[in-house]
Amino acid sequence: MTNRYDNWERLSKVICWAGMSVNYFATYIGMERSEALYQIKRGNFGISYELADLIVSRFPEIDRTWLITGIGNMLKSTPEVGTMIPYYADELERVLPIIYGLKPKCDMLIPCINSCDIAIRSMSRAMCDKNTATMLLLLKRVESNQIVAGNEYAIVSNNGDVTWRKIRAMRDKSRWRLVANNRTEFPDEYINKDDVKQAWRVIAKIALLVS
Repeated sequence: MTNRYDNWERLSKVICWAGMSVNYFATYIGMERSEALYQIKRGNFGISYELADLIVSRFPEIDRTWLITGIGNMLKSTPEVGTMIPYYADELERVLPIIYGLKPKCDMLIPCINSCDIAIRSMSRAMCDKNTATMLLLLKRVESNQIVAGNEYAIVSNNGDVTWRKIRAMRDKSRWRLVANNRTEFPDEYINKDDVKQAWRVIAKIALLVS
């Protein structure tokens, strides 16, 4: 039997997949207010054709029929298969500033990973734990105004510096706080939002352990 989600479960799954809060998601798809989404959460309304069109226009990976009916898969490319991901066989810091002038070494097929633009490695002592020699990062390019506090991003600044960190919000809305996993050795850093040239959301991490 086809697995079905109720309206809020489907909508919540899309919002979680997008890595956004409910309020930010509403703004991002072009809604003036998020109240209609909360009405769906309360069970007062279903997902309308108009709402489905708004969502699919911003996230074309989402299957419209699934969104409205629950029939089929959330993503148009079957999650059980995955997609081919370009792999760049060099360090994050060297690749990202010149990514659009490089050719990937090969394409990787990683099951259950979708909505990912590139795969790249990092040996960051700030973000990898002591047992991890190298981390394979699966990244998705996002606009700087799509950055959501609480997620991990690889940030390329206007001067070409690359930093992989957790993003934290600040009272000063013009800046982000960049937090390392290893805060003992790597203190928090700060960046003005206007200084973000590229932003890559970390979709998944694959750790290679020291033997």
